[in-house]
Amino acid sequence: MKPKTTIPVKTPTGEYPIHIYDGVLTDAGAKLRELGFAGKCAIVTNPTVGQYYAGKLTESLTDAGFSPVLCEIPDGEQHKTLATVAGLYDRFLAAGLERGNPVLSLGGGVTGDIAGFAAASYLRGVPFVQIPTSLLAMVDASVGGKTGVDLPQGKNLVGAFKQPEMVLIDPLVLETLPGAEFRSGLAEVVKHGIIADETLLEKLRAGDFSLGWMIAAAVRVKVSVVEEDPFESGRRAVLNLGHTFGHAFEKLSDFRLRHGEGVAMGIVCAARLAQSLGHCTPETTARITDTLAFLDLPTEPPAHPFESIWAAMGADKKKAAGKLRFVLPRAIGDVDIFADVPRSVVQSILE
Repeated sequence: MKPKTTIPVKTPTGEYPIHIYDGVLTDAGAKLRELGFAGKCAIVTNPTVGQYYAGKLTESLTDAGFSPVLCEIPDGEQHKTLATVAGLYDRFLAAGLERGNPVLSLGGGVTGDIAGFAAASYLRGVPFVQIPTSLLAMVDASVGGKTGVDLPQGKNLVGAFKQPEMVLIDPLVLETLPGAEFRSGLAEVVKHGIIADETLLEKLRAGDFSLGWMIAAAVRVKVSVVEEDPFESGRRAVLNLGHTFGHAFEKLSDFRLRHGEGVAMGIVCAARLAQSLGHCTPETTARITDTLAFLDLPTEPPAHPFESIWAAMGADKKKAAGKLRFVLPRAIGDVDIFADVPRSVVQSILE
């Protein structure tokens, strides 16, 4: 039997567990009861994930004495809108969901963002549980309490910090994840390795994809950063490595580009920018680029005009005092935040 891993996460208001093991999905009802919940709950999922796992989760909850209501939302970043959240409010009200009844997110990062924001704002906040079903959501989006939706002007411009009651990560659900989506998630694993875990990076480069270990290692990096800076007022911004570029590439593709693909290209751009500014060595840039290429992730930025990319980056919410902030690597395990990056240098590495 594979080991069960539980990683505690300290928050400003308490603590929640992240349970990582094969089959934890079927234990969801029992885990929720252990936390003292009973009665009604809502499962927010999408048709793509729901066809495989909504039945299992519903059964687990029903067996534990819960009355779950299934709330299906459309799949895809283009549906990460206030309109989708408003639709969830209607479903919650129709189901008679009260303030102590939890909302469970069963899906990838988009589903978690939408469900989390709905849980944060419905009745001024109801309990929230994350059950991520994509690698990207497991190692990144489900941890740290950030929720939100997009506006036409940019990604994640409306949201709230909403800490979950717990996170349940079942590596078995990755069996139905398409290969391209799994690779997309590996970009965030690489990001965490660059930030604080050289061993994780080395194992990936060696082709070691032991799921339980890899997910736990990546999650520990994120947990250590978000515990230090729960409301993204400083250090937590390092988790945006590759994202200032990546979000712009995603937006310019009308979100046809997967998040992890945008992040992979963005990480390489960040490394090249760091090298151009004299902050990291060519060897570090090469190592980062080679690792992403080995994982079959894109490493060259898309061929958009520089003005379009710069404008898209300008709409990003990660600005400070009106200036774009870039997270750049100095070395593996050492990244920093830079605000005064000359536009001409950014242009040179993109062109």
